[in-house]
Amino acid sequence: MAASSSLRHDVIRIYKELLYLGREYPLGYDYFRPRLHKAFMAKADLQDEEQIRKGIEQAEFVKKEVEALYYLKRYRTLKKRYDTPS
Repeated sequence: MAASSSLRHDVIRIYKELLYLGREYPLGYDYFRPRLHKAFMAKADLQDEEQIRKGIEQAEFVKKEVEALYYLKRYRTLKKRYDTPS
Protein backbone atom coordinates (compact mmCIF):
# COMPACT_ATOMS: atom_id res chain seq x y z
CA MET A 1 0.00 0.00 0.00
CA ALA A 2 2.80 2.41 0.86
CA ALA A 3 4.53 1.81 -2.46
CA SER A 4 1.38 2.54 -4.45
CA SER A 5 0.78 5.67 -2.39
CA SER A 6 4.34 6.77 -3.11
CA LEU A 7 3.88 6.11 -6.82
CA ARG A 8 0.63 8.07 -6.82
CA HIS A 9 2.44 11.08 -5.32
CA ASP A 10 5.21 10.74 -7.90
CA VAL A 11 2.70 10.69 -10.77
CA ILE A 12 0.89 13.74 -9.41
CA ARG A 13 4.20 15.54 -8.86
CA ILE A 14 5.45 14.99 -12.42
CA TYR A 15 2.04 15.93 -13.83
CA LYS A 16 2.12 19.23 -11.93
CA GLU A 17 5.70 19.90 -13.01
CA LEU A 18 4.80 19.33 -16.65
CA LEU A 19 1.73 21.56 -16.31
CA TYR A 20 3.94 24.28 -14.88
CA LEU A 21 6.42 23.92 -17.75
CA GLY A 22 3.55 23.99 -20.23
CA ARG A 23 2.75 27.59 -19.39
CA GLU A 24 5.59 28.74 -21.64
CA TYR A 25 5.15 26.14 -24.38
CA PRO A 26 5.66 27.74 -27.83
CA LEU A 27 2.25 26.62 -29.14
CA GLY A 28 0.55 27.82 -25.98
CA TYR A 29 -0.85 26.39 -22.78
CA ASP A 30 -4.19 25.70 -24.46
CA TYR A 31 -2.35 23.38 -26.85
CA PHE A 32 -0.14 21.74 -24.23
CA ARG A 33 -2.58 21.00 -21.39
CA PRO A 34 -5.13 18.84 -23.24
CA ARG A 35 -2.38 16.73 -24.77
CA LEU A 36 -0.68 16.27 -21.42
CA HIS A 37 -3.98 15.28 -19.84
CA LYS A 38 -4.70 12.85 -22.66
CA ALA A 39 -1.26 11.25 -22.31
CA PHE A 40 -1.70 10.73 -18.58
CA MET A 41 -5.27 9.44 -18.93
CA ALA A 42 -4.09 6.89 -21.50
CA LYS A 43 -2.03 5.27 -18.74
CA ALA A 44 -4.50 5.82 -15.89
CA ASP A 45 -5.58 2.18 -15.83
CA LEU A 46 -2.07 0.82 -15.13
CA GLN A 47 -1.90 -1.39 -12.04
CA ASP A 48 1.57 -2.93 -12.29
CA GLU A 49 4.11 -0.92 -10.28
CA GLU A 50 6.85 -1.57 -12.83
CA GLN A 51 4.69 -0.18 -15.65
CA ILE A 52 3.86 2.88 -13.54
CA ARG A 53 7.56 3.45 -12.86
CA LYS A 54 8.28 3.23 -16.60
CA GLY A 55 5.55 5.80 -17.21
CA ILE A 56 7.10 8.12 -14.63
CA GLU A 57 10.51 7.70 -16.28
CA GLN A 58 8.96 8.55 -19.65
CA ALA A 59 7.35 11.66 -18.15
CA GLU A 60 10.72 12.70 -16.67
CA PHE A 61 12.25 12.34 -20.15
CA VAL A 62 9.51 14.53 -21.64
CA LYS A 63 10.15 17.08 -18.89
CA LYS A 64 13.83 17.23 -19.82
CA GLU A 65 12.94 17.61 -23.50
CA VAL A 66 10.58 20.52 -22.77
CA GLU A 67 13.24 22.18 -20.60
CA ALA A 68 15.77 21.77 -23.41
CA LEU A 69 13.29 23.37 -25.80
CA TYR A 70 13.01 26.38 -23.48
CA TYR A 71 16.77 26.71 -23.11
CA LEU A 72 17.14 26.61 -26.88
CA LYS A 73 14.44 29.27 -27.29
CA ARG A 74 16.15 31.45 -24.68
CA TYR A 75 19.56 30.95 -26.33
CA ARG A 76 18.22 31.92 -29.75
CA THR A 77 16.53 35.01 -28.34
CA LEU A 78 19.69 36.16 -26.57
CA LYS A 79 21.83 35.40 -29.61
CA LYS A 80 19.51 37.41 -31.85
CA ARG A 81 19.43 40.25 -29.36
CA TYR A 82 23.16 40.53 -28.82
CA ASP A 83 24.55 39.29 -32.13
CA THR A 84 26.38 41.99 -34.02
CA PRO A 85 24.94 42.70 -37.45
CA SER A 86 27.32 42.06 -40.34
